[in-house]
Amino acid sequence: MITQMHVKGLMFDPYNNAYIVILRDEHQTDMLPIWVGKPEAGAISLALEDVAPPRPMTHDFMKSYLDAYNAKVISVVISDLNENTYFAKIHLMHEDSEYTVDSRPSDAIALAIRSQAPIFANESVIRKQGSDELERWLENLKPEDFGKLDS
Repeated sequence: MITQMHVKGLMFDPYNNAYIVILRDEHQTDMLPIWVGKPEAGAISLALEDVAPPRPMTHDFMKSYLDAYNAKVISVVISDLNENTYFAKIHLMHEDSEYTVDSRPSDAIALAIRSQAPIFANESVIRKQGSDELERWLENLKPEDFGKLDS
């Protein structure tokens, strides 16, 4: 079973010197924090803020390439969590065929936002990542904790 998720925000984790993409379900009951690097966070941030760079970034190019061939991103699924590493699948439609492509979650999320495609997570991934301590920490975040990325 899968659950639809929405990007709630993007924040910096000073303990790991990495960024965290926060995904939440529609009912605000499940949360999925995914740690990403600065370039990946930048790509997601640009898409969230609907900022068009002067030259296409990798994910903009990917979307343009798919558009040129009339292929459509139909969904992204955060499919697995193994040894603290998340895995994702991008589901594409081209003509009458559906294709599934392996992806890093950060790339899949950046492409999904640009394509206005829904993001899902397998229930098993949500259960695996669950931790009461992490959940409390994430629940107590304030809006100012979610800032823009430094350039």
